[in-house]
This record gives sequence, structure tokens and C-alpha cells, in this order.
Amino acid sequence: MNHVQLKAFHTVAQLGSVTKAAARLHITQPTVSDHIKSLEQRYEVKLFERRGRNLVLTSLGHALRDITSRQFRMEAEAEQLLLSATGLASGKLRVAADSPFLVVPLLSQFQHQHPNIDVSISFGNAKTVYENLITLEADVAVLPDVEKNQKLFQAPLKQDKLVCIVDSGHRFATRRNVRIDEFSTETLILREAGSHTRSIIEHALTQSGITPARSLILGSREGVREAVAAGLGIGVVGESEVGQDKRIHALTIRGAQLKVTEYFVCLNESRPTPVVSALYNLIDSL
Repeated sequence: MNHVQLKAFHTVAQLGSVTKAAARLHITQPTVSDHIKSLEQRYEVKLFERRGRNLVLTSLGHALRDITSRQFRMEAEAEQLLLSATGLASGKLRVAADSPFLVVPLLSQFQHQHPNIDVSISFGNAKTVYENLITLEADVAVLPDVEKNQKLFQAPLKQDKLVCIVDSGHRFATRRNVRIDEFSTETLILREAGSHTRSIIEHALTQSGITPARSLILGSREGVREAVAAGLGIGVVGESEVGQDKRIHALTIRGAQLKVTEYFVCLNESRPTPVVSALYNLIDSL
């Protein structure tokens, strides 16, 4: 079978989008479509159905995705086995995380203990990080409040609470806390869809029957911070992410329980590999 065509199929099946698959595979959308079309034509089958703008797997497509998931997991295991044949004298570790604040110090310790391991880190919102893990673009992930999944190994890393941040000239800046109902008079600066922090605060506001005066959506954590510092509105971040930026003042949010737990996550099949196991052992010792 054509490995490239299977990879294209698997990536589209996992992400549900030719556009996202093309970006993940670093090829054009027409190329992805051609690979899938060629696969379907060769075996005279239908793997996807188009419903509006969405691609939906057929029953045969679902069955094939289960097989390709096992296949690409085994390929990743084989590569890790060969790279780590001499213990941890060599190897690769690909990490995906929703924030640098927790994972970077952790990987600094890991790199100090295992200097010959090639470590790479990618950042994104919770949805993107989860997709990277499931599609084998990452060996491990650091994710908030992961739903239980029999295919995943999960270990809690740290619990954090969400706080409100305002610029130093804001009327809240002399206070230690703010009531969640006071958000109704403010411009709330949010991350893009797929951000776990955004989903938590939006849920809390809905539960309290509160609608902010305005919303401003930005595509990164750094963008939210800079917009808040510039006085464009208020934001919500993890307390550990506030840092020492003197342009920003953090306040406890009253009237809502806004906590998040970050987890170390990997596929069960990846857990025994030497490099992943070494990282988990470090976490477990902290």
C-alpha cells in the first residue's frame, strides 16, 4: 500500500479537515485531496462523505482509521526503540504544550539529566495540543483538565487558579480582587476558540448570567497580555502565567471557582518507551 496516501487519509480522519491536514503535513490541500482520491480509486471504495463543509468518515473509513492509528503508533514506537537502543545516549522527545510556563522549566531539568536527547517543543491551544498528541505529532503533551480516555496515560502536574489581569492604570488596579459580575461593564479579551482558559471563563460567565460589555478575540496568550497592557480590556490567565510584568496587575476573581489542573499526557503505547518513561520519572520525583 502507498504509505503517503495512508498518512494523508489518517491525518484528515483525525483532524476532520483537508485544510488542517495539509498544514500538519506541510503539503498543499490539492495534494492531500489527490492522495485520498487515489486511495479510494485504487480500491474502489468511499472513505469520506461530504456533509456541507464537513468531511465525515464512512463505516469503512472508521475501520481504516482504527488500523492506521495502530500502524502509525507502532512506527513511532519502532523509531523510539531504535533511537534509544543504547539507553538514553541518544533519542528524540517531541513535546506539545498549551503554555511554556510549566513545561519549559521541566524540560530544562530533563535536558540537564539527559543532554544527548534531542528535545523539541510546540505550543498551541488545548485543542491543537491534543490533536498533535493523537496524530502522533508529539510524544507527550502538557494539557489542562483532560477527559478520561482509555487510550491515554495521564498524570497530574500542577493545579492553577485563573485570575483577572488589568493594566496598571485600570480602575481595578488598586484592588486585590474583582467580582465576576463586574465583568459585565468591561471589554473581555479572550483567546481563540479551542483555548481551555476561554472555555472555563465563558462557562463561568454563562452560569452567572453575565455578559461582558464587549469581547476582543486574539490568537495567542502573548496577544492577550499585550492587549491588556495596552489598556484595551481585561483578561483571564493562570496565576502562574502572570509573571513580573509591571504593566499588568492581577486580581483574584470572586463569585466563581476558576481552577485548572495541568496534566502530563501520552498514549498508553508510548508510556514504556525509554525517553517518555524518563520524562515521567522526572515528573514523579518532583
